[in-house]
Amino acid sequence: MTVPWSGGGLPPVAAERMAEVRQSGTWTSALSTGEFASVRSVGFEPVGQVMGSAVFQIARSGRYWGYHDCLFPGAGYSFGGYGDAPIALSGRGAPSQALVSVFDQARHTALGRMTQECAALGGDGVVAAELTMQPFPNAPNCLEFKVIGTAVRAQGDVRPKHPFTCHLDGQGFAKLVSAGWVPAELLVGMSIGVRHNDYRTQSQLYSWQNNEVTGWSDLIHAIRADAREQLRRQASRLGGDGVIMASGDLRVWEESCIRSANSEQHDHVAEATMIGTSIARFRTRAEPPRTLSVMPLGKRSDRLRQRLAAVASSPYGDRDEYRRLLTELQDLGDQG
Repeated sequence: MTVPWSGGGLPPVAAERMAEVRQSGTWTSALSTGEFASVRSVGFEPVGQVMGSAVFQIARSGRYWGYHDCLFPGAGYSFGGYGDAPIALSGRGAPSQALVSVFDQARHTALGRMTQECAALGGDGVVAAELTMQPFPNAPNCLEFKVIGTAVRAQGDVRPKHPFTCHLDGQGFAKLVSAGWVPAELLVGMSIGVRHNDYRTQSQLYSWQNNEVTGWSDLIHAIRADAREQLRRQASRLGGDGVIMASGDLRVWEESCIRSANSEQHDHVAEATMIGTSIARFRTRAEPPRTLSVMPLGKRSDRLRQRLAAVASSPYGDRDEYRRLLTELQDLGDQG
């Protein structure tokens, strides 16, 4: 890269690539034939494949920076400490919250750059967006956050204020729009929880009976609930009515407790990540109620004869009604 870049906006290489795509007049996408047809069926056209990436150094991670502090005052005492250890949850202000914030910033940076590429191509949104995270080569403390999707543009004159992003493929996007919903933004909810292996946990773990390790069950439940809550809050801030889940990941590992001086006690660390797309209903005027016309089946003359017979056979038959039906039948002639 020979062009200086301050880190704002699109990288120079990405900006050059977008300019070449616009000048060529030819777009590329990762859509299948069925997805392409589905997107066009709801009034959208692909304008090009877009991506965003960001490489972040995650040097201050793990126990040595206090991110995985269990916050248990009883840690360090014999038998793991008495009393129930709390769950140090990132969503509740635990030290791991700072680490989650770094991951959130990295993902938002990558998503923001993909959205800028979409806007540069004149797109209204991105479908089939796939978010990945992987180690950067020869840099053990660095991670690459990358998201790739296909930019699409509506055929009409109505343009959204900001390009949408979603994980839905072409068919899923078409079904959503056909049902009266629109995608808003691809979201990532993350939670990290730490729990000390206290006396109760150790006694349950080393019991000869089959029993639940309640402390670990509480840890898993807490981080999953917190990750979902992060998704809900993000969707609410963006005006979404709901979230469609894409995927979820759970990692659990054991580390030496940083509050235990002799390092003979351990904590369990759990990390939950959930990806989804916030969606919203179409904002349209309520249509006036329609009058439903019900047309009877069969020949009209046959129905008139049945009504005539019913009036004639009834002791309470109305003579005027009989005359009216007879006149109508005669006027109908062979047309019914």
